[in-house]
Amino acid sequence: MTHLIVPTMQDIEAAAQRLSGVAHITPLLEPVPLAQAFGRRVFVKAENLQRVGAFKFRGAYNRLCQLSDTEKARGVVAFSSGNHAQGVAAAAQILGIEATIVMPSDAPVMKRDNTIAYGARVVSYDRESENREEIAAGIAAKSGAVVVPAYEDFDVMSGQGTAALEAILTAKEQGLIFEQFVCPVGGGGLMSGCATAFKGLSPETKLHGVEPEEFDDVRRSLLSGVIQGNAKVAGSVCDALLSPAPGPTTFAVMQNCLDSVQTITDEQALYAVRYAWEKLKLVVEPGGAVALAALLFGKIEAADGPICLLLSGGNVDAETFHQALTVAPAGALA
Repeated sequence: MTHLIVPTMQDIEAAAQRLSGVAHITPLLEPVPLAQAFGRRVFVKAENLQRVGAFKFRGAYNRLCQLSDTEKARGVVAFSSGNHAQGVAAAAQILGIEATIVMPSDAPVMKRDNTIAYGARVVSYDRESENREEIAAGIAAKSGAVVVPAYEDFDVMSGQGTAALEAILTAKEQGLIFEQFVCPVGGGGLMSGCATAFKGLSPETKLHGVEPEEFDDVRRSLLSGVIQGNAKVAGSVCDALLSPAPGPTTFAVMQNCLDSVQTITDEQALYAVRYAWEKLKLVVEPGGAVALAALLFGKIEAADGPICLLLSGGNVDAETFHQALTVAPAGALA
């Protein structure tokens, strides 16, 4: 049996040092509309305002900046539908590393264009018939490039956890401890990194993940005790969260730390995009808005103490944003 090495609080603090002056310290907002609607203190960690418009920059830079000079000279290769792609491309550009990104042909055009604008070479593939890991491995085998996974990676997880570290420390400066923390879940890199930070600095905080309804591999994995995959590889507006299954390491951390994983529909995610724009004055993509959707649709157990919602990304294309402005699903609490 393989022994898994998981990040510690010290690893996340070390990542924060590497990211200092490079990644943004994103704001911890306390929107009045949410407080009025739910009668409690609601905070939003706005990772949609991070470099590249998503938390993914944190883990990508933390991974790439630790490469040796020899590894940097060989370049890096990653696979992603968009936000990890942009994070790796931007980090590589800063560090002077050549980057190749394997992206699905149906990835949002804006995410693809942004990835290219950061200087990366994009290789397209078909989600339904091709395997992105195999394509990336083939590129690495030919070029010697370092593969940078989107979530199943020690340094990537550690970097993502710095988002929670910032939120916890900012709250403590105000004399606050979050009663609940709600976070999007795809492959689990962000959630496992954040959970590590909370268990280290705020162990009393209840941790909740949120997934798209038909892509609830983490929820089913935690219920069964065995990693489960998704029957579908595409078909949700939450493109940022469509990972095939959690990795062994992210699953182990989440299994040990999470209090629940909730699911939301595409319509609920789109409504959260609309709510964030209309009420919070924030642009958020559907996958990045699922924590907000979980609150808006009563998926999180009501409580009196402060709650922190992480908005993980803001890379929404015009067509999806227009769709969000017209959706009105039943059951919204605000």
